[in-house]
Amino acid sequence: MIALAFAAGFAAQLVKLPPLIGFLAAGFILNAFGFEKSATLDTIANLGVTLLLFTIGLKLDIRTLLRGEVWGAATLHLVGSTLLLAGVLFVLKMAGLALATELGWTAMVLLGFALSFSSTVFAVKVLEDRSELNSLYGRIAIGILVMQDVFAVIFLAASTGKLPSPWALALVLLWPAARLLRLMLDRVGHGDLQVLYGAFLALVVGYSLFEAVGVKGDLGALIVGMMLASHPATSGLAKSLFHLKELFLVGFFLSVGLGALPTVPMVVMALLLLLALPLKSALYHLVLMAFGLRTRSGVLATFSLANYSEFGLIVAAIAAQAGWLSAEWLVVISLALAGSFVLAAPLNAASETLYSRLKGPLAGLQRRTLMAADRPIEIGQVDAVVLGMGSIGSGAYLRLTQAHGLKVLGVDNDPKQLVEHLAAGRHVIEGDAVDSDFWDKLILPGPLKLVLLAMPSHAGNVFALQQLKHRAFAGRIAAIVEYPEEVEVLRGLGADAVFHIRDEAGSAFADDAMAAASPHPG
Repeated sequence: MIALAFAAGFAAQLVKLPPLIGFLAAGFILNAFGFEKSATLDTIANLGVTLLLFTIGLKLDIRTLLRGEVWGAATLHLVGSTLLLAGVLFVLKMAGLALATELGWTAMVLLGFALSFSSTVFAVKVLEDRSELNSLYGRIAIGILVMQDVFAVIFLAASTGKLPSPWALALVLLWPAARLLRLMLDRVGHGDLQVLYGAFLALVVGYSLFEAVGVKGDLGALIVGMMLASHPATSGLAKSLFHLKELFLVGFFLSVGLGALPTVPMVVMALLLLLALPLKSALYHLVLMAFGLRTRSGVLATFSLANYSEFGLIVAAIAAQAGWLSAEWLVVISLALAGSFVLAAPLNAASETLYSRLKGPLAGLQRRTLMAADRPIEIGQVDAVVLGMGSIGSGAYLRLTQAHGLKVLGVDNDPKQLVEHLAAGRHVIEGDAVDSDFWDKLILPGPLKLVLLAMPSHAGNVFALQQLKHRAFAGRIAAIVEYPEEVEVLRGLGADAVFHIRDEAGSAFADDAMAAASPHPG
């Protein structure tokens, strides 16, 4: 099983598709060779789903979910897409297709609900490849996906169909106990102990404790994750558990393939569901436009969400276990999921080209009043812009304003840093210079003389320099680098001056040391 799963996953990756498509195929191949699901594989699959829900809980920032364009768009799309896809299944039932004829209204709505989800794994990969996870449309897309996870968890909680034990009331004690859990998270540090602590929280405090009092263990893992979400170390914990979670999820995808072999009616049904995918995607765009996004933001967010979801497959698996759906539909959804990834990969690779062709026809859907975060950025009449307001950027900002008398604008993507700069009376705005959205909205003033690239990431400085040159910026560009070999890269791209951080820090350190060591008058 491991050998075939690896081979199939690697083959999928070679053709630039998510490995999970290979894992599903491996399950079908194993099924064809007579392998059957075992209790061990089911345990591995359940561990993967539990860790997935726990890590989702770790990133559930309630403040992000409360933004109207996130919860509103996610809710409208979920309801609309569920009804739309249930309607498609009803039409197929009326047409007499073999698998659809057996569906009642409950099953059609459940399938519509499962198919309304989009893949978090796929969207994150697309946004990471484009370096646009922090772009406005990227944040909204991820927020919608997290809201979909919340809806799935609500379904998860309701799927047990039985009342919990009276002892379940004692679970409220976890709220005050969360302080101790956070304290332990500070103490375990990084590495193997952090991984083990994460597994303890998800599988013992979450899953086992909730199951013991008659509440679904998967839901318990998510709740425990949410209790820790505000802790600064949770991002590190999620990264530590990532590969463990991914390994166990292989068991889930294998178990789906081992459930039943695809038949001709299943393949035909999956192809018909792929034909319905453009309807689901068009609904995404219409909903996003209603919340005041620019056409570009709406199109790129829609492309990243134009697929079916592995989490929807988990929802369908739960429904099948409860007897609400037949096992054949799990195979249909897994085939549709794999097919949607095959279609969405080239779509997202050509997203900018497709946007340039679609922006004219779709322009009429853009609202006249855009949401504040997606409006053009007019930075006013300034002499210089500092991109990156960390320690070096802040020092450069102060030097330019105090010693040279320039009007300077600072740009940074960290809201906490911006609060400190604003409190100090500095002229700063929030923006991510690694985000093409930022450059697409930026209006550079005529008198601008100088741009300083002071971001800690060399890739970010390279991207910003390329954007400035692409817009034919006529002023001077200065940049910092951390490693000597990066100097020639930036100079080759057209930077007028490039400085090595350690050399500059060493010079400033020596100057300050000499000033402090010189005898004071008198």
